[in-house]
Amino acid sequence: MSKSKLDLDFFKKEVYMAPKTVAIIMDGNGRWAKQRGLPRTAGHKKGADTIRTVALAAQDMGIQKLILYAFSTENWKRPEDEVSYLCKLPGLFFNKFINELMEKNIQVTFAGELEKFPKATQDVINKAVNMTSKNTGLELCLAINYGSRREMLLSIKKYADEVASGKRENDLTEEEFSKYLFVPEDIDLMIRTSGELRISNYLLWQLAYAELIFTPVAWPDFDEKALKDCLDEFASRDRRFGGLTS
Repeated sequence: MSKSKLDLDFFKKEVYMAPKTVAIIMDGNGRWAKQRGLPRTAGHKKGADTIRTVALAAQDMGIQKLILYAFSTENWKRPEDEVSYLCKLPGLFFNKFINELMEKNIQVTFAGELEKFPKATQDVINKAVNMTSKNTGLELCLAINYGSRREMLLSIKKYADEVASGKRENDLTEEEFSKYLFVPEDIDLMIRTSGELRISNYLLWQLAYAELIFTPVAWPDFDEKALKDCLDEFASRDRRFGGLTS
């Protein structure tokens, strides 16, 4: 049996407490390509293949939900040709990997304002969501056209409209507010690749008690070992949630 297989088996043991919900800022595609004399789109293509690698590893390692920052509300500011390629990337990814995702029982979801994308992009993502909706393994959530401030603003507006229309009382709790968000779960672990030390408008509410790891590994090079290293670091942390440990 290979060493990598032994490592993955270790994560399946009950003694290893893997985080339930992991969020990743997939950073470094462009720099990875530039270092190799390649166009930025080559970095994005390699990064898409990495999504498949990391999703399968995450499922093996016991993670229940993996949220990947695929396209931010600020990414529209990038050059038109790069934005155009990024809009085509979901189609390239799912055409290549959707059958494997089905075989591995992985469910695809998304967080963000999908309606702002070209119809072809919307169609391919909605098709992947519908095809995998009954799968019960890892939830692979793509944060696409997502920005956390925008998410919270939309949630507040929806709540205010419900109060104004008499659908509910003005008695919102923290737990109920979470249900108005694109991503209702608290995040256990947030990883940012490629060495940047910022959160970049990502899951600001949900990261309140998350462990943060910033790795120098660029996203196209982030693999099973890199994920395992992050989970090892997570397991070594003392999560007190504002309290004290004995």
